[in-house]
Amino acid sequence: MGKPDTRRLDKEIRLTERKLEAVRNGEMWALTGQERRQVLRSLTGGSYKVARGKSADRAERQMDRVSTSAETRLIAELTALQGERQRIVTEAAKAKAAKKSSGWW
Repeated sequence: MGKPDTRRLDKEIRLTERKLEAVRNGEMWALTGQERRQVLRSLTGGSYKVARGKSADRAERQMDRVSTSAETRLIAELTALQGERQRIVTEAAKAKAAKKSSGWW
């Protein structure tokens, strides 16, 4: 019995880690459509306020909230993927141990 096939999960884990790093760097590609719309809406509102000579604190807080929620979502997704990978590896190890112990000497 060979190693468990975790290639797809490993690929998803790497992608999620890249997305998490991108969100931490303030990149937009890693956000969902709804999160992008929220960021763009707050950018538009904030730039309007600044153009009128007012403070854009509320828009900045909204952008921070979106970034934090995206980061939380990606951390949860990464944890779930890593847990699933561990479950597959554990099941493969149990199956291998059961196969070894069922043999006769």
